[in-house]
Amino acid sequence: MKFEIQREALLKPLQQIVGVVERRQTLPVLGNILVNAGADDITFTATDLEVELQAKTAVAVKEPGEITLPARKILDICRTLPEQAMVEVTVDQERATVRSGRSRFTLATLPASEFPVVEDVRSTLNFSLPQQDLREVIERTHFAMAQQDVRYYLNGLLFEPLEGKLRAVATDGHRLAMCDMAAAVPAETGQPVIVPRKGVQELMRILDDSKEPAEVAIGSNHIRVNVPDIRFTSKLIDGRFPDYDRVVPEGGDKELVAERELLRQALARTSILSNEKYRGVRLNMEDGVLRIQAHNPEQEEAEEELEVDYQGEALEIGFNVTYLLEALGAISGQQVQVTFRDANSSCLIQEPAGSYPCKYVIMPMRL
Repeated sequence: MKFEIQREALLKPLQQIVGVVERRQTLPVLGNILVNAGADDITFTATDLEVELQAKTAVAVKEPGEITLPARKILDICRTLPEQAMVEVTVDQERATVRSGRSRFTLATLPASEFPVVEDVRSTLNFSLPQQDLREVIERTHFAMAQQDVRYYLNGLLFEPLEGKLRAVATDGHRLAMCDMAAAVPAETGQPVIVPRKGVQELMRILDDSKEPAEVAIGSNHIRVNVPDIRFTSKLIDGRFPDYDRVVPEGGDKELVAERELLRQALARTSILSNEKYRGVRLNMEDGVLRIQAHNPEQEEAEEELEVDYQGEALEIGFNVTYLLEALGAISGQQVQVTFRDANSSCLIQEPAGSYPCKYVIMPMRL
């Protein structure tokens, strides 16, 4: 195998896929990337057996072939070469030589036959939506995924294809984020699927803010997303996601409408003196006024007062301030509407009626 390529053309696909490569792995070949040189393009593949990323770049190949190269080393070599440098890669038996100008690097390789390739996705549902829309629906929900929860099905993001839209839902048992996005989903919609946390993070990294289509294929065990020059494949989490419709509170009679950024800033300031472990803040609401209070074991206290549009009887309720801040950060509108029932029930956070179809549910905490 032999090819010559400009540094930037080699660096870009390597950066797109290297996030999948684990620093510690059970199989040595998983620390490598598969390089497959065809006649006029090169395909780079990385996997951790759960998520696979494949990036393609056009280049005139002198001698086709395939081999696996140490992922981090080849990336670091490319990063440190001068801009616009030409890079020549030659593979001879079990050694790969990388030359650029007066630099020469000899790398150990492993045979391509040892590299595990994800089985083909037998898709039961195919649809597409702009990359920026898929990225946005993930950004507005992914922060509510659980981390290393024993309920493994919570450590991922639920994608539910519905006719004409894609719904994303995440929950860690204390809060829930749900968002709908218009998508070309056919009437015969598929089953909801759970994409693991790492897959969600890698998918966010490769999606950009363009209107270029992201082609989504969902099978029984895998999800595949194709964007220009990159193919993402992830195993699905096999488990039953909670019935999220039952979690979204209905019939709350106490409604608070506030300027989103003013509320976010007030919560951020108050959180400085909250208990570092529990992150609790107390909200006191009465006609036209919201008081936010926090205290910690060092007997320090913080209090903020905010003018709001509040309808209903006076209410005092405690929340984890991190959950409130992350929900407010995911909303883009200028105003936010928070609906309460009582001090022991979850609150519902969303943009005022008629705007963006995202909902955030947060359970209260005792303070």
